[in-house]
Amino acid sequence: MSDQFSQAFRDEHRLVRDALLDLVEAFQKRDSHRAQSILEEAAKLAGPHFRYEEETLYPYLVEIFGRDYIEKLLDDHNRIIETISTLVEFSRNEQLSDDEVQTATDLTRTILPHVSDCDGLSIMVERLSSEKVQSILQSRDRAFSENLDLFRWVNEARKRPDLVAA
Repeated sequence: MSDQFSQAFRDEHRLVRDALLDLVEAFQKRDSHRAQSILEEAAKLAGPHFRYEEETLYPYLVEIFGRDYIEKLLDDHNRIIETISTLVEFSRNEQLSDDEVQTATDLTRTILPHVSDCDGLSIMVERLSSEKVQSILQSRDRAFSENLDLFRWVNEARKRPDLVAA
């Protein structure tokens, strides 16, 4: 069961990684339409992904990492949401200056460490009970079936998780 989770989790992070690297390229080529398209796709994936992480995965990982690290992951999500909002604004600009291109590129790159760090959480999930892994997978399925993009999730459904060790 943890293998099923690990594969799905890794595949999601690969999609996000590729989207972010493609976004850097789009901004550097000043291709606003492509940047908008990439950001829309990233938001479609990030909404359900962040949702099941925050609702189920992160609370279960408190027992392994402690509250401080999980709080950091939640803070990373807040920062990423703000960054994506800023990048959406940049992508709406048809004529980006050199400084704006550099800023958009730099902002996009600030998200990459979270993607690579977060991908490593799957080896910790291997230490959780099969019931907890099943719960994470069910939460994942629910989040993807509801399919709220990042901004709809933030505005309509996001709740601060209770980080009491589960």
